[in-house]
Amino acid sequence: MRRADRDLDGDGTPEAVVADETMCTADGNCYWNVFVRTDAGECERYAGALAGAVLEPLPAVAGMPWPPVRAYWNLGGGKRVLVQEYQFRRGGYVLYDTLVCRREADDRLQCSEDTR
Repeated sequence: MRRADRDLDGDGTPEAVVADETMCTADGNCYWNVFVRTDAGECERYAGALAGAVLEPLPAVAGMPWPPVRAYWNLGGGKRVLVQEYQFRRGGYVLYDTLVCRREADDRLQCSEDTR
């Protein structure tokens, strides 16, 4: 099992984020299972899977109970990256937006939305 626990809701306590290593790819991509505490705080429940090599919690958005999370999935060879944004809705994470990007020599991601 691989762990990447982190504070996803901004309350100062990390949520359990785990992946089965046998399901991870050679490029470091994993399906990260997220578990959140119930309102009573007594137990954790499954809140979805985030697909990526790296997870990046984003700033809070007004009207959303939890901030979104951006996941980066390596598409092989290190040149292309699938960027996926997950939002927390109705008690769990759902895929909200997807974008294919290219990694530049200086490690920047060049995405189709970029205007530079």
